[in-house]
Amino acid sequence: MNSNTFRMPAAVLLATGAVALLTAPPAFATGGGGSTGGGEGKAGAVVLRAGLDVGLLNKTVDLPLKTTLNEVSAPATAEKTALSVTLDGVEGGRPVSVLRADVATSKATADKNRAEAEVHLANAEVHVPGLPLLSLIQVENVTSKAVCEAGKKPVAGSNVLGTVTVLGKKVTLSAGGPTKVEIPKVGLVSLELSGTETTSTTAAAAALRLKVSVNPLDLNVAQVEGEVVLAEAHCESPAGPAPEPSAKPDIKAQSAASGTGAGITADANLAETGGGSLTPYVAGGALVLLGAGVTALVVTRRGRTS
Repeated sequence: MNSNTFRMPAAVLLATGAVALLTAPPAFATGGGGSTGGGEGKAGAVVLRAGLDVGLLNKTVDLPLKTTLNEVSAPATAEKTALSVTLDGVEGGRPVSVLRADVATSKATADKNRAEAEVHLANAEVHVPGLPLLSLIQVENVTSKAVCEAGKKPVAGSNVLGTVTVLGKKVTLSAGGPTKVEIPKVGLVSLELSGTETTSTTAAAAALRLKVSVNPLDLNVAQVEGEVVLAEAHCESPAGPAPEPSAKPDIKAQSAASGTGAGITADANLAETGGGSLTPYVAGGALVLLGAGVTALVVTRRGRTS
């Protein structure tokens, strides 16, 4: 009799529990936090970069001449058209004019989508100590540009337009190798189109690179050696934004844990309106279970009265 008393509420609970389970809206799993963007790119540009050693007639040591013109890192713009440096013991202590130009600009920008650097140099003359009247190089128009976009291959390029004059001599540049200019009692300059270099995330370009070895023997300057680079631009790609999460969650139907019954996929409108194509079957199943519970109750009472 105790066992019959136990089965009666179990049958009723089973029926009511089935209704609650089958009519409850589906539960969705959601990830925490929103999307995060990637890091910004990097870019830089410089109009002129010089690294020279200047030997003096009256001294056994060399004076370093290391300088840049309009060197910028993103975000920045520079438009200085003249550069002078002062070296003790050279040209009577007066400033040495290294570069004069009509246009000498450098610009660099960078954000989370794109990094870009560009340089423009026009009607420019470069001088070294000991040669105040004879320019090391003269150029009409020089440009360099580097662009790095997130998710794209970086690109870079340089252009040298118009005439190029080295130590007073017009030269024709070749992409196949350096052009050497030698002036008796003055020295040797090796000039080349510097070209470009790119990787999967970086790009760099420099228009002209000069290797200098001159011996002016004037203004107390015995020797000038080193390198001069014109119109240099470089960049590094941004990391790029992280992918956005899907607007519609990926919902998969739950399958039965055991037995041979097939999984049930509820209609999407069921969670919104409380009804759907399965509603009649759910109600019918609940009524059957409720009927079974009532029957069990009646049988139990008859057994107790008899």
